[in-house]
This record gives sequence, structure tokens and C-alpha cells, in this order.
Amino acid sequence: MSQTIYEALRESHEIQRSLCRRLVRTQKDDDRKSLLRELRIELAAHAAAEERYLYAPILMFDMGLNSSRHAMHEHHEIDECIEDIQKAALGSEHWKELVKTLSHEVHHHLKEEETKFFQISGKI
Repeated sequence: MSQTIYEALRESHEIQRSLCRRLVRTQKDDDRKSLLRELRIELAAHAAAEERYLYAPILMFDMGLNSSRHAMHEHHEIDECIEDIQKAALGSEHWKELVKTLSHEVHHHLKEEETKFFQISGKI
């Protein structure tokens, strides 16, 4: 049985949420490095697929224009947050605050996508 794009995205969303929670809570630098790398890869792969196969087609419709642009903007903000984390000293207070910000941004984006964007794109 094949999955819908929404089911596949929701699975990836759950992975992202889990990785964010684990990254915020972990205390060991080796675990932090590993989790950040895993999260960064998951987010990048997810964003690339989502933008190509969901957002880009929806951009062609007036009804989906603003929500697609907004979602892509949030992907960009998440990318910038990851860059800032990678520049910060691992495990420092600044690093921890940036990780909390990233987690908040990811959770916000996923919730908004699932409760708003999926409905708009489904109608299109």
C-alpha cells in the first residue's frame, strides 16, 4: 500500500520533533554533535523534497501562493538557525539557547504546516 505525500511528511515531522527534543535534553557533547548532524540532514532532505514536490506546484495557484512562500521562508529561517548553532561553541549557554530556538522554530513550522498548509494544498 502506498503512502500519500501527507503521510510521508507527517512521518518525517515526527522524526524532526523527536530529534529536536533529544537535542535540547542531551548533556553529552558527542551526543549533541551526532544529534545535530542527524537533525540537520533530516531537515535538509525534508525541506528539499517538500519544496520541490509540494510547495513549488502549489505556488502555481493563487490560493497557495502566500502559504507556500511563508513555508519556504520558515525553511530558510531554520537553515539560518542551524548555521548559527554550528558557529557557536558546542554545549555553551549560547549554543543551548540557539538549540532551543531551533526546536521552537521547527515545532512551530511543523504545526503550522499540518494544521494550515496541508489543508490548503489538499483543496488545490
